[in-house]
Amino acid sequence: MANLTGQKFGGRKAGVKNKDLTDVRAKFQLLIDNNINTLQSDLDCLKPLDRIKVIIDLAKFCIPTLKAIDSIDTNDKEREPVVITFKVVDSANRELSDLDV
Repeated sequence: MANLTGQKFGGRKAGVKNKDLTDVRAKFQLLIDNNINTLQSDLDCLKPLDRIKVIIDLAKFCIPTLKAIDSIDTNDKEREPVVITFKVVDSANRELSDLDV
């Protein structure tokens, strides 16, 4: 029978950490701590581009990924277009023409 009340029954309360996940993270941290010199020597053997890729991939486990958000414009007024003017000059710094984008 489906719960149509919108109330939560059972499970973890909000803000309580998952004990299993906490245990796995602690063991993984211990694994990294015990093998840091081996990891560093393995990284040193890689080409620079590969080393950067590995570091970025490993960072995903340490640094939270930011979520992309859309800008919401609540102002109904029409926006003025942005005009960028490029000035073309020759080698003697003489202005030759203006280019509007």
